Parts: sequence; structure tokens; C-alpha cells
Amino acid sequence: MVQKTSGLSPDGATIFIKTLINKTMLKERINADFMSAFKNKETEKKNFLGVVKGEIQNEEGRSGIANDDVVVAILRKMEKSLTQTGTPEALKELEYIKPYLPVQMGPEKIRIIISAYKDSGITNPGKMMGEFNKTFKGMADNKVVSEIVKEVLAG
Repeated sequence: MVQKTSGLSPDGATIFIKTLINKTMLKERINADFMSAFKNKETEKKNFLGVVKGEIQNEEGRSGIANDDVVVAILRKMEKSLTQTGTPEALKELEYIKPYLPVQMGPEKIRIIISAYKDSGITNPGKMMGEFNKTFKGMADNKVVSEIVKEVLAG
């Protein structure tokens, strides 16, 4: 899978490539980890990954799609729910989810990418956000991205 990364700094391109590698075949990684937990008698992990697999299968049945973007969306939804619950069990389950989620970019990386967009001639905040989300979907909090877009365009 090759996507256009024109106008990106080397740091932005590196983050993009690493994320592609980390996101490759999430569904298969979850299935393999489920089987590993089953074989190693890690009951809690196996049970939780079974729930994750069930959510993926439900979405696949509804939409017919279970690519990595869909799996990440499911995991983010579960992450949000578990974070809000805040129980010790939920916090342990969050640890099971983390290896499958893309690493979130820090503000400095986002600022480099947004500045590169500005330098390449994109000055519309909506177009900047759209380009960022097209290329780096799920890798940054959109609220943070929006704030940085406003800062970069203002100054």
C-alpha cells in the first residue's frame, strides 16, 4: 500500500511508514494473539480478545468490511469505553488493546506536518485537516490537530 506523502517532512513520512507497518493485518494479529493466549492458558486475555474478535465479526457482518481502519475504530471505541469505566479490570483490558492501536503523534510532529502543508501552499484550515486525516487517520487527536492548524495559520 503506497500513498502519496508529498509536502511531508522526513519525520512525517517516517511516522506514516511505521504506522503502516504496525497496522498491517490487525485482525490477523488479534486472532494469532487470541490463539497464543488460549494455548498459554491466559484466560483473561483470551476472553477479552474473544470480545474484540466478536466486535470485529459484528462489524464485518454489518458492513462487509473489516480492514485495519475499521478494526482501529472498533478498538478506539472500546478504549474510550474502558477509560470511562476506570475499574481495575477495565484498566487491565486497556493494556490488552494498546499493542494494536497506532501510536499517537505528539504536538511537535503534528506541527511539523501542518507547517509542511502550509509551506506547500495549503492555507485553508478545512483542506489542511482533510489532508492530515487522509494521510494520518487515527494517528492523532483531531482536537489537537485543529488547534495546531489554527496556531500555524495565525502565526
